[in-house]
Amino acid sequence: MARNDSLKMGELTDAYYYILLSLINPKHGYLIMKSVEEMSEGKFSIGPASLYTSIKKLLDAELINLTEESDQKKIYIATDKGIKFLKNEIERKRKMIEIAEKVFNDKEML
Repeated sequence: MARNDSLKMGELTDAYYYILLSLINPKHGYLIMKSVEEMSEGKFSIGPASLYTSIKKLLDAELINLTEESDQKKIYIATDKGIKFLKNEIERKRKMIEIAEKVFNDKEML
């Protein structure tokens, strides 16, 4: 599945997931990048070009809103639709983990 299709398919790429999660509270771009690194304990980072491309797609999908704009910063926040989308993704991933755990547990019983 191409990345461009993930939102249409109802799924989030890792970048979308972390950006949306970081935007539960309003943030500007640099703070989003720092929040993503902190949440992932340094295991995932996103650069400015990828961040702003992702932000545009999340805005177009109405998963985030631009809440404030000045000459220096744009502040974004997750919409209700974005939070619902995020919760659905968390549940989808939770089910994926349950399936994997079952497969590994069944293998150990052999």
